[in-house]
Amino acid sequence: MTRDERRGVLFGAGAYVIWGLVPIYFMAVRFASPMEVLAHRVVWSVLLLTTVLLVASQFGSVRQLSRKQILGLGLSSLLLATNWLVYVWALFNGQMIEASLGYFINPLVTVLLGVIVLAERPTQWQWLALVIAGIGVGHELLVQDRFPWVALALATSFGLYGLARKKMAVGSLAGLATEMFWLLPAALLYLVLINASTGELPGERGPMEWSLLAVGGLVTVLPLLAFSAATRRIPLTVLGLLQYLSPSIALLLALLVYDEALRPGQLLTFSCIWLALLIFSTEGLYDRLRTRWRGASA
Repeated sequence: MTRDERRGVLFGAGAYVIWGLVPIYFMAVRFASPMEVLAHRVVWSVLLLTTVLLVASQFGSVRQLSRKQILGLGLSSLLLATNWLVYVWALFNGQMIEASLGYFINPLVTVLLGVIVLAERPTQWQWLALVIAGIGVGHELLVQDRFPWVALALATSFGLYGLARKKMAVGSLAGLATEMFWLLPAALLYLVLINASTGELPGERGPMEWSLLAVGGLVTVLPLLAFSAATRRIPLTVLGLLQYLSPSIALLLALLVYDEALRPGQLLTFSCIWLALLIFSTEGLYDRLRTRWRGASA
């Protein structure tokens, strides 16, 4: 690997490690409701992103967006907000394991969306991975006698979000800033209404609570900037392997730190998903190496 590629791996690993550890942050802000956490995350993200855009002289990239792109980012902002809200709700309600399952499923949902929406043609190995993952989800439905809506909502919303952003081809910084600008009015209105309904004034919260809520902006923007730096330096196949760091760390946190336990039979569900991901990742890595070998021998 070149020096730039090694830096890309470090940036990518850093982004996914932060996303994996982010449940620690959200568990620390349980004094607020999931909706309030989401609203604060939007407000503080707007402030931080505005600062980054000013310092980097990147406001021009936002102004250059077409009307179609801006409207598309309005739709993707709803998908992103849905994903964030479901994730925080799951953590607050002791479903960190199922949330991690959702992000394990996400790469496979992305492939399925590519087949349905973009008419992509998966390889035989990718079809096998999808079938095995389907068996895992089906097992969860039959054995647990409950619909794993958290996992499927997280995987589907983030898969659709990625699809929407792919079709728009907008830079990550300009895109996220525009999405947050779309969500800002609703976030501010919610905070005003909740303060009016509870009679709680902003000054009644302690500095520690305000500091924790403000960190939500950093938790949102910092890993995204690292991820953006990684995508410019390393192939997507390598980045695809790194993405499993995040749900793996979250799963370990749930089991070892927050005392969640796998439900009876849930290990089989995870085993199916992990096997599918192993097949999917190995096939992608082999395809990349085969292409490089062909290029070297040409």
